Amino acid sequence: MNPMLRRLILSLIASAGLATAAAAYSLNYVAPLSGGCPVPTRMATSSPISRRWSTSLSASPQTIFTVAAPGTTQQIDEIQQTILDSFSAWTGVSGTTLNATSYPSALAPLSQTSTQDACANDQGGNLTGQNTICFNQSSTAFTTGVLAFTRVFAATAPGQTIGTATSTFTGQILESDIEFRNDGQVTFATPGALGSYPNSYDLESILIHELGHFFGLEHSPIWRAVMSPFAPAPGTFWGLRPTSTAPDGPLRDDDRTGIRVLYTDPNDATYVGTITGRVAPANPISLAGIEQPAAGDYVTGIFGANVVAVDAQTGEIVAGAISGWSCPSASATPVFDGSYTIARLPLGHSYNLYIEPLDATVTPTDIGGNSLNPCSTPNATPCTSPPANTNFVAHVRPAG
Repeated sequence: MNPMLRRLILSLIASAGLATAAAAYSLNYVAPLSGGCPVPTRMATSSPISRRWSTSLSASPQTIFTVAAPGTTQQIDEIQQTILDSFSAWTGVSGTTLNATSYPSALAPLSQTSTQDACANDQGGNLTGQNTICFNQSSTAFTTGVLAFTRVFAATAPGQTIGTATSTFTGQILESDIEFRNDGQVTFATPGALGSYPNSYDLESILIHELGHFFGLEHSPIWRAVMSPFAPAPGTFWGLRPTSTAPDGPLRDDDRTGIRVLYTDPNDATYVGTITGRVAPANPISLAGIEQPAAGDYVTGIFGANVVAVDAQTGEIVAGAISGWSCPSASATPVFDGSYTIARLPLGHSYNLYIEPLDATVTPTDIGGNSLNPCSTPNATPCTSPPANTNFVAHVRPAG
């Protein structure tokens, strides 16, 4: 693997100028190779993405159940439509540049490969620059409880290359590969077949979640979000199915807000509200025993709190953020002051903010990735991320 690229492994578990602040939803981050403030990872929207999926489904054990007979053209078409519908869930969100205009299927065709372990073959430096969805993976890549995972390669500087893809900015995702478990321990079913196979996991739900990682999102502490770290139980699915009129139906507002932040539409005038602040302890002395993140720096706020914005009128969760750090400038080392930013909120609403520790259903371990470890990338200005703080009492305050 190119040592200048940052590789992130993001999995789904069964059943289960101005200062830059830690943002919401949660985002994947990468620190620039030259050092400085971590930046979120995302794909470039200036050109279509290359997408392919593995069609060799006849190998035992069979992992996908469909309405059509196994190995037929109809089965391939049924699975491919599920993949296209799952992509549409994310490209159907309003207020983003990640939309049908940027990525229409005619410009970004979904190609096929019959190669066994097509995703795993990208490991060990054999990078192709193809964004592949693989159902025919060997079982050795999976640990207990993991249904699928996404391997993301993000650039730590402009000019880095995978295959034919070359980064134009730090944080650009150059390749994402989604791998489904294929060891006979779990099975998946397309939406039309799920009722007949109640012990299978819903393929569409799992794939929509993994595509969130594919585009740059991390796990969300919001339990009802698609990007929650736990899958729906076998035989069930998340939310609503995507339709032609509401392709983003399976997503929750927290998911939509996150993708709007990563792929902001500069012409959108609806989702432009921002809430910022800091989560600080009532007694600052309680932070005195935490290791210095960098020479001369101290932890001055609560790192790892879940800050949730709830629409005061509807009671719906609009977005969540993980408090933790800010950067005085793009070249600075993160300062762990408990800062958070919840951006791309609809205007004309009042919100209540709930601040709670990650000590219940979703824990810091479940968030994973590097949203709780912005110091994780080798950096010219090294720092040490503090542990997530769960030693405080949840509280709420109104936010206009």
